[in-house]
Amino acid sequence: MAPRYFVLVLAGLLPTAPVLAAESGDPSQEPSPAPIVVTGRGLSASAALPAYDSVVIDRDRLNATASGRIEDALSSVAGFQQFRRSDSRSSNPSAQGVTLRALGGNATSRTLVLLDGVPMADPFFGYIPFSAFPPGTLASARVTRGGGAGAFGAGAVAGTIDLASAGPDDLGLAGGSALVDDRGDTELSGRIAPRLGEGFLVASGQWDRGQGFWTTPESQRGAKSVRARYNSWSAGVRAVAPLSGAIELQARVAAFDDRRTLRFAGANSRSQGQDASLRLIGRGAWQFEALGYVQARDFSNVVISATSLRKTLDQYATPTTGVGGKLELRPPVGGGHVLRLGADLRVANGYEAEVAYSAQTGAATARRRTGGRNSDLGLYAEDDWAIGPLVLTGGIRADHWSIAGGFFTETTPAGIVTTATTFAQRSGWDTSLRGGAVLHAARTLDLRGSAYSGMRQPTLNELYRSFTVTALAPGGGVALTRTVANPTLGNEELEGYEAGVDFTPIPAVALSATWFDNRVRHAIANVTTSISGNTTTRMRRNVDAVHARGVELEARLNLGQVSLDASWAFTRARVEASGAAAALNGLRPAQTPREAGSATLAWAPRPGWRLAGTVRHTGAQFEDDLQTDILPAATTLDAYLEVPVFRGFALVLRGENLADESVITRNQGGSLDLGAPRTVWAGVKARLP
Repeated sequence: MAPRYFVLVLAGLLPTAPVLAAESGDPSQEPSPAPIVVTGRGLSASAALPAYDSVVIDRDRLNATASGRIEDALSSVAGFQQFRRSDSRSSNPSAQGVTLRALGGNATSRTLVLLDGVPMADPFFGYIPFSAFPPGTLASARVTRGGGAGAFGAGAVAGTIDLASAGPDDLGLAGGSALVDDRGDTELSGRIAPRLGEGFLVASGQWDRGQGFWTTPESQRGAKSVRARYNSWSAGVRAVAPLSGAIELQARVAAFDDRRTLRFAGANSRSQGQDASLRLIGRGAWQFEALGYVQARDFSNVVISATSLRKTLDQYATPTTGVGGKLELRPPVGGGHVLRLGADLRVANGYEAEVAYSAQTGAATARRRTGGRNSDLGLYAEDDWAIGPLVLTGGIRADHWSIAGGFFTETTPAGIVTTATTFAQRSGWDTSLRGGAVLHAARTLDLRGSAYSGMRQPTLNELYRSFTVTALAPGGGVALTRTVANPTLGNEELEGYEAGVDFTPIPAVALSATWFDNRVRHAIANVTTSISGNTTTRMRRNVDAVHARGVELEARLNLGQVSLDASWAFTRARVEASGAAAALNGLRPAQTPREAGSATLAWAPRPGWRLAGTVRHTGAQFEDDLQTDILPAATTLDAYLEVPVFRGFALVLRGENLADESVITRNQGGSLDLGAPRTVWAGVKARLP
């Protein structure tokens, strides 16, 4: 029903858009033609956004990463982390949940990720399909740490990452790149961005493939151990056209397919999706934004026994549909105010289908299906008020959430039903608030502070999907970790506040410091319920809270040809737990480092040239909730070189982990996975004006 609602809303809005965009005045007077300026962007960001800890990564930094991956660029903001340290070449896609401020604990995203205003998290799992966002197609990324109450605010309990697509001014008429690394892995991309009348079109594609690197240490490899092979492609078309001088229509369609093999031959995973969105922007006196989107996603995964080397589970399909949209209106209230009134909707509907097999015989033993439908309707209002050097902001959001249609069915291989369970429907209202202030205390000094609340609904994956991970245990045998779903999970609720200072002694130097205290009540964690030999069983449960307090430091120097971007976060995160999870009380959340930092020094002696080196440090963290298995601290060194050679063509050299640091990304009772070793890339990049 939701797609039809948004089609009707957009259809009804189009005829009235010129009226909303028109200046008020004598209706008998013909309005003078407005100049047509097409940007491809949404409405301007809030003037009070600096009240919340926000960092912008520009296009040059996005495109100068050693790995060529967007998650590598985002990790330059200290506090950004995925559930595991591995990137989108060597991790299971379902583990690519994103969080900020050490508010992790499981693989689901607690950070809202938007692309041109559209939520990008997988509707079933909540992971982010990073391989579908080549950095070359992006203009910028804004990372805002801390909770949010605006559009699509449900889910932003750790922050928001706002990705903006690039247009012809950034991309030129055409361009692309071709690179190969020292293992023979390849990366190919291409794009065209012609201007069509007053609008433009961008068509792009990227294909990454390779045999990958060994994630299993040599001492732990078995007969069917393999490298982390990957083969992924993504493609998209984006069109932007003016409907009048103040109204702009933006349309996007995209598709991706990502296949990976992890640890064992046959342990294949695949994620794929098709997305479409339509956005209408009005920049007149009555500014407005109308957005509708649909996402079709699927995921599959095969589990291989580390002892028998047979297939034990085939999660062969997870068809999921996500639909949603938003309407936002900014009336011209004047008096130094910017008022935003809006509503947004998200609906996720999907199920997982799997077949279990005997590790001894390879015969099918059971067939299972499980899934349901989640929805969230949000209503919000926010206002910014500029009073001389002081900017105040405040907002309220009300979310009506629903968990419905939950079911679990198990049959024999012959189709005889052995279990058929339906879960009770639940719904309710949650209210979130946020407010902040920015004081321009001096020409070089800004003081800021904010407080906020928020909520996140459990994903379909957390509610209904159980899974098992197998690995060879040191000294022989198999290590099994079983994570059990929980259809009774409740919503997470954020309470947080922060204070900061931004100091710009000269235009070339910008320094900032932020102190924060964030607490996620009823946080969903993977809680260990039993350990028997090499078998660990965990269950998703709401613990009392995950409480994180810390300091974030940022520094940016731009001294002409030389620039430095540095970020550091120190966080004290603790689980607050009682009852069945009391053993976790006072422990640090799983997969959460105490400190993380990044520094990039770049030299651009002339246009088109760039030499950059990046040092990145991640502190020690624990694999599990009980802190029995540790992932040691790791410090890596990356490098990037781009040199123009001929009329829009440039030579590119990239180096990942040049010191060849052993980065342990998984430790299950001594059974280890490793991150990317030293890797050198070489190739060419082209941009036609």
